[in-house]
Amino acid sequence: MSGQVIPLALVILAGSLIGQSSTAQSKYTPPRTPDGQPDLQGVWTNVTITPLERPANLAGKEFFSPAEARQYEKDTVDRNNADRRDGGAQADLSRAYNDAWYDRGTKVVETLRTSLVIDPLDGRIPRKDQGAPLVPAGFGRPPEGPEDRSLPERCILWPTAGPPMMPSFYNNNYQIVQAPGYVTILVEMIHDARIIPVDPRPHVDSKIREWLGDSRGHWEGNTLVVETTNFNDKTRFQRSSQNMKLVERFTRTAPDTVMYEFTVDDPSAFTKPWTAQIPMKKTEGPIIEYACNEGNYAMEGMLAGARADEKKAASK
Repeated sequence: MSGQVIPLALVILAGSLIGQSSTAQSKYTPPRTPDGQPDLQGVWTNVTITPLERPANLAGKEFFSPAEARQYEKDTVDRNNADRRDGGAQADLSRAYNDAWYDRGTKVVETLRTSLVIDPLDGRIPRKDQGAPLVPAGFGRPPEGPEDRSLPERCILWPTAGPPMMPSFYNNNYQIVQAPGYVTILVEMIHDARIIPVDPRPHVDSKIREWLGDSRGHWEGNTLVVETTNFNDKTRFQRSSQNMKLVERFTRTAPDTVMYEFTVDDPSAFTKPWTAQIPMKKTEGPIIEYACNEGNYAMEGMLAGARADEKKAASK
């Protein structure tokens, strides 16, 4: 009998948390900009240790209990600690920077979800090719030229910084600025700026492909809805194609919270559309300029090192 009571209690607790969250969202009235739009302005962070997809050991578990969340946070922070010295010299080298340089966060999302993916309910991305690697083909081989290095190394963009906007190792901050007819999102990671028209204009011609895609916004009540298309074929978010359609929703649900949801639709890569949700919390500004030293200074060294390795191998 007790085996039935405990899961029921957890379900009731999760339902209570969802109900409280929904009630708070429905009761909150956001401030308005001078032109009457819901005010999303400020500096926001999406930092969290909640994973995008639900881990296998949490299969079937949509929400943590508060106690489980605290234990998960402790275990994750301990595991991510880059100042650890266990595992030998190679493990120490693989951890790269000291822990002070990271900003992964220490908390799960306030909804206590076990994954950022909320649809499908299993918390997993419905990829058509589940076994394919997420890293590009050939990544890790000696580079013949700059194009063989990753986009972050070349200081072009950070694929998870947006759109869509995903938490990463550091620089998880975004500044939203509104003006009549436009919303601008300043991205801290590799300092991109998304300038989004909020009017009925159509997307650009489908032949035009952009690193951040072509975004168009409109308001649905207190929610800013942004549709982005026209991606190029190089970003490939979660192995998507250039035909990915992304719909983002920004809703200010409290003075210190913007609920951010995004839905990815790309039939060539996924069996069905899927949705993730991240509460973004207000944080201190300003957004700091990102110094991308890899592409600005180190690319020559990376390529020279590859050539030196090739000469060494050829001389044997």
